[in-house]
Amino acid sequence: MAREGTTAVKRPHRETIVLDGQEHELALGIWYANQKQRRSKLTTEQRTALAELGVEWT
Repeated sequence: MAREGTTAVKRPHRETIVLDGQEHELALGIWYANQKQRRSKLTTEQRTALAELGVEWT
């Protein structure tokens, strides 16, 4: 949220991260959409963590 000013992530969005010196491309938009769609299957801790990051479920 700090970088973009919003927690909204469009489905086609991809993000590149670096782990142990290697770049990995993540389908962040798909992951985000899946979390929202399957929120009833998330644990309370998972929903709380996402809410603390600013995820809006509507």
